[in-house]
Order: sequence, then structure tokens, then C-alpha cells
Amino acid sequence: MGIQERKGREREQRRDEILDGAQRVFFEKGLHAATMDEIAETAELSKGTLYLYYKSKEDLYLAVMMRGMEVLRDMFTGVAMSGESSAKMLIALGDAYLAYFNAHREYFRMLHFLQTPQFHKQVSDEMKLSVGALNKRVWDLVNGILQRGIDEGVLRNDLNPVEVGIILWSSATALLLRIDSEYPLWKETFRIDLSHTLKLSNSLLFDAICTTEGRKAITAIANT
Repeated sequence: MGIQERKGREREQRRDEILDGAQRVFFEKGLHAATMDEIAETAELSKGTLYLYYKSKEDLYLAVMMRGMEVLRDMFTGVAMSGESSAKMLIALGDAYLAYFNAHREYFRMLHFLQTPQFHKQVSDEMKLSVGALNKRVWDLVNGILQRGIDEGVLRNDLNPVEVGIILWSSATALLLRIDSEYPLWKETFRIDLSHTLKLSNSLLFDAICTTEGRKAITAIANT
């Protein structure tokens, strides 16, 4: 192993150590309460070392968030590469997002940093570009599945797949956020199971965006 290769591996190992420590602190305390001192202590590194790799706490937070986005991308890639019909892929896409929410709840919560513009001032342009590129790769997978649904006659051909993706994503995310924070309240106060509400919402949206044949195909799959 050459000197440069060894130094490169050492740098990547140090980066992983920083991210591991940051992830533990952010998962426990969130962005606001976490400090770079705590992260350095957890990673067993100096705070100065952290700043050699990340320009701000927000940059480091987004680097951990990107780990979660990579997990989601891998799950969506599995759906896109499954070789199933587009009808099955559409159902599997929703199932994959729900599975991600259930298995990686902390990562799911971190995703919403992107919807908090006031914190973006501390984020470097380099990190914004990295997050944007990864976010686009995730959306490309979703849009590809939706476009295939249009091409196969499962989804209406007068719809823009990007707009459909935004609608499906926004609806599911809004309900998952309520499930995460308000599930007992709705269950006890209104006798509403938000998990059922999520399924109902998906069903109503599919009715609106699918062709007649598409609705039949999805209903048949859902009933098997």
C-alpha cells in the first residue's frame, strides 16, 4: 500500500469515526441541543479535528442525514431493480418508505432539516451540493418508477410523474410525521388508527392517479 493510499484510508476511517460519534449524539439530542464538544468527546477526537472535516455543526448533521438518505436510496433501488410490473412497484415503493420509517425512525426525522430554511445559513455550499445530488438520485428512482407506470398504462398519461411523486411523498410524509408524534392522541381521543389512515390515503390517491386498468391491477395485488 502506497503512502497516499494509506493516508486516504486513514482519512476515511477518521471521517467514519466522526460520523459515528455525531450520529449517536444527534439521535439522542437532535440538532439544537447537540454540541460539537459532545460530538468530539463521543468520537474520542478533538473538536479541532471535527472542523478539519466539517465546517459547521449543521454540515455534520447533514452528513449524518445523508447516511439515512443512502439507506432510503438503496431500498428504492431494490424496488426499481426488482423486475416486477409497475403496479407492483408502485405498491412496493410505498411499502419501502413505510419500512424505512419503522426501521430507521431517527434518520426519517433528520430528513426534515431540509424543510427548515432558517438553519441553512450555517450549511456550506459544498454540503448543499452533495445533499442536492443525493436527493436528486433518490427522486430519479421514484420518478423512473412513476414514468414506467405511465408507459405501461397503469397511471394516467396526462399526469407529470414528478408532480405525482411530490403528491405521494408529501401525503405519506405528513401522515408518518403524525404517526411518529401523535399516534396515541388520535387513537385515544378520536379512535383513529393513523396507520389505517395512511393506507386509506394511499388508496384514495391511487384511485385518482391510476387508469381503470391500473386500479384493477393494484386492487388485485393489494388483495393477494
